[in-house]
Amino acid sequence: MDALAELVEALPAGVVVTDPVRTEKYRWDRSQDPGAGTPVAVVRAEDAGQVQTAVRWAARHGVPVVPRGAGTGLSGGASAVDGGIVLSLERMRAVEVDPFSQVAVVEPGALNAEVKAAAAEHGLWYPPDPSSYEICSIGGNVATNAGGLCCVKYGVTTDYVLGLDVVLADGTLVTLGGTRIKDVAGLSLLKLFVGSEGTLGVVTRAVMRLVPAQVVGATLVAAFPTMTAAAEAVVAIRRTLRPSMLELMDRPSIRAVEQHRSMGLDTTAGALLVAQSDAPGSACTAEVASMQAACEAAGASDVLVTDDLEEGELFVRARRMVIPAVEELGELMLEDVGVPVPRLPELVAAVADISARHDLLIPVVAHAGDGNTHPLVVVPRGDDAARVRALEAFEEIMRVAISLDGTITGEHGVGRTKKAALPEQLGEDVMALTRRVKDALDPAGILNPGAVL
Repeated sequence: MDALAELVEALPAGVVVTDPVRTEKYRWDRSQDPGAGTPVAVVRAEDAGQVQTAVRWAARHGVPVVPRGAGTGLSGGASAVDGGIVLSLERMRAVEVDPFSQVAVVEPGALNAEVKAAAAEHGLWYPPDPSSYEICSIGGNVATNAGGLCCVKYGVTTDYVLGLDVVLADGTLVTLGGTRIKDVAGLSLLKLFVGSEGTLGVVTRAVMRLVPAQVVGATLVAAFPTMTAAAEAVVAIRRTLRPSMLELMDRPSIRAVEQHRSMGLDTTAGALLVAQSDAPGSACTAEVASMQAACEAAGASDVLVTDDLEEGELFVRARRMVIPAVEELGELMLEDVGVPVPRLPELVAAVADISARHDLLIPVVAHAGDGNTHPLVVVPRGDDAARVRALEAFEEIMRVAISLDGTITGEHGVGRTKKAALPEQLGEDVMALTRRVKDALDPAGILNPGAVL
């Protein structure tokens, strides 16, 4: 097509990829959304100017643009659109740390792990840590407002975004915020783009707040007869404490990890709670003692406390391994529902009931201290009847979360796989307001069409 030739001509050699064999891998993110389309091209931008060129071309020709980071998203937010382009930021990987301002200036393709490593060289730490931190990008983290294992104490991505450069739907590049810690000049437009999933603009640079390096003092691991009992322990702990980590794995998750890689986990336990404290000195001892008492009161069958960092990290690694381990059991429909912490026991009990009624394996892991759970609906490969039941279970889990004053997504984003449930959570008025914001910033609707709204 003449328009596509114009795009190829406008950008350096190798930036625009049109070969169907090479563009195939850009059709899906990790959710493997079955509705993913086929792009006419992939633009692998190398700088903000090339992003502007691509977006301006798309605006002139009315071509959809799907921004993409590392492709590790879990809700179909980076699924390609038929006839559109995928705008990949994977080549934009620069990371620069200013230890005096305690910030990292980061291009969107830089991996979360790369930012952590760069910060560590200066005795600093970037806290948001999705389980996929080794392979997910900062741009994707900003797009979904990603969380992770340490968020119970240290918050999510938006808590660390001080500045963004964003290319708007007409190709205009705007700079929002900066290296300043405090800044209330004008409307808070900066935060509007965090969590917007590429529907309002394309992030080309981010200024991320850093903090002094974390020192983990102790790790507590408790085994419970049931997931509900473990959730009750979490509620008790969170009533008075904010440990630096509070994670849950149920029995199917534990067994999947052991099958994937032997970690010495107790496969007879109904649930495993992994908690950490980074409080200083005697405060750490007191915090861990309080957590242990709460676990024992909730019926824990065994409690291990260790101040050995390597031993503690083994349990954390096991928790991070759950999704890839469960993926070996079948295709996954990945949930990301959250509820207020006091309602966590009700949520995990409801998921267990849904699993039984639909005759499906649904392992559950949770950032329990946030009330954020990941029920992993397993579909045996090639089983069409199970797929139908899985879709019903997937939708039912979201409805249950909403009924418990919760959310359909705590950190993965709405994407395309959950957007049908969004109106039930937000309501008609908020949906209308959301559409007005989208229409104001992207009147032609070219940015990530089909995602979120």
